[in-house]
Amino acid sequence: MKILESTRVTPSLNSPNASAPFSLPLTYSDIFWLKFHPVERLFFYPLNGLTLPRFNSEILPKLKQSLSLTLLHFLPLAGNLKWPSNSPKPIISYTPSDGVPLTVAESDADFNILSSNGVYEAVELHPLAPELITSDDSASTIALQITLFPNTGFCVGITAHHAVLDGKTTTMFIKSWAYICKQGNPENSSLPPELIPVLDRSVLRDPGGVDMIYLKTWLDSMGSDSDTDKKSLKILPNKGEAESLVRATVEITREDLKKLRERVLSKLPDTGKDLHLSTFVLTYAYIATCIVRSRGGNDDRDVGCGFTIDCRPLLNPPVPENYFGNCNTITGELAKARDLLDEDGFVLGVQKGHQDLEFMVQISVGGSQ
Repeated sequence: MKILESTRVTPSLNSPNASAPFSLPLTYSDIFWLKFHPVERLFFYPLNGLTLPRFNSEILPKLKQSLSLTLLHFLPLAGNLKWPSNSPKPIISYTPSDGVPLTVAESDADFNILSSNGVYEAVELHPLAPELITSDDSASTIALQITLFPNTGFCVGITAHHAVLDGKTTTMFIKSWAYICKQGNPENSSLPPELIPVLDRSVLRDPGGVDMIYLKTWLDSMGSDSDTDKKSLKILPNKGEAESLVRATVEITREDLKKLRERVLSKLPDTGKDLHLSTFVLTYAYIATCIVRSRGGNDDRDVGCGFTIDCRPLLNPPVPENYFGNCNTITGELAKARDLLDEDGFVLGVQKGHQDLEFMVQISVGGSQ
């Protein structure tokens, strides 16, 4: 890996929207993720015959220009996470001098292997994801990296602060950047309605002050008597990442899902035959049981199975689909490893996944935020 450039991309200075300071408070859903390690995503774009001169003259300038235009709609991403002394909780703060950290690199790794569905060591992808800049006083909202693989293509890596972005917001940002880049008009930064982020925090109501409850939990977990230390915006280290991990993409076909569905139905009593066996629940249960089996260990140990749910359509009233920020929750439960390891472990996983989804739907229908 060779670093070619380290810079910052600012929102287009031609727009008055980028010339004034801007701030956005964190909601309870944001603060829930305050100290979690950031989320990393990689997007591979094959392009045969891509030379360094062409990359520098065509690809990179177009990506930078479209990114600058996209940031006009996503000003919080050009700013930083701050915790002013007079503020009870962190805020997202933007000033006209702010911008998104961008690293441009060149790699001699095998592009085809890294972008394939094969099995390879996860550490090989680490250089493609930029490091999020964090300190006690400030934290970047996102960091970007564009890596050239000579003659084969390039990769766009994004590292996102989880207290600022959930998966849906990150995807909306990437789609917006791609949309503006595809238009190829340096004077036009317009987006279709579904990609224009809603920055209004009032749509996510918090009458019970859950935000401060979550924040107090984080502060108490820091284990320090110093208010300055407790207010640190540093992200907790990811201690759960084991060494020698491998990555692979596994395709589950329609035929596979049909067999899994038939397997569950054959094990259920007649009263359970009407259970809605969605593709998601079947995949979730299958992956969960495979992971427990592959890791081995004591059959009596507790294992946690869960997933994140987008709450935008579930709240009452619903939150706009293009709301900017976190609007999600985690659902799941503990089980004994042996329960997922035995012959009916997959069926149990399906039942637990279905129960979790049903629980979330009942909450959304039966009450308000």
